[in-house]
Amino acid sequence: MKYSIDKEEKYSLIKIKEEKFDSSVASGFKSDLVTMQAEGVQNMVIDMSDVKYVDSSGLSALLVGNRIIGENGGAFIIAAPTEHTEKLIKISQLDKVFDILPTVHEAVESVFMHELEKGLGEEDDSE
Repeated sequence: MKYSIDKEEKYSLIKIKEEKFDSSVASGFKSDLVTMQAEGVQNMVIDMSDVKYVDSSGLSALLVGNRIIGENGGAFIIAAPTEHTEKLIKISQLDKVFDILPTVHEAVESVFMHELEKGLGEEDDSE
């Protein structure tokens, strides 16, 4: 699967560079997400602006990423989905599961807000 990873201090931006996010690429992507999480990636932004088609295997890979990052208190955000991708996510009612934002910039800002809120929550716990 073709994608790029931009690792920043607080998050990793993963830009999927495939028009079809289907069974032919989803299992490899799922494995890579698990590996990245195991290597310490706390927050992920998935840029889906190039994806024109996604099937159940692609959605499954995204669900795995959402689960493993969420279990560790991280943010998993889908950014810039195409109209078709967003429609399929809504039909599958996964828009209630995923954080979906229209731009990568907004997704990155959301990660920083998540980190800020998490930090404030930790302060409250220590009092």
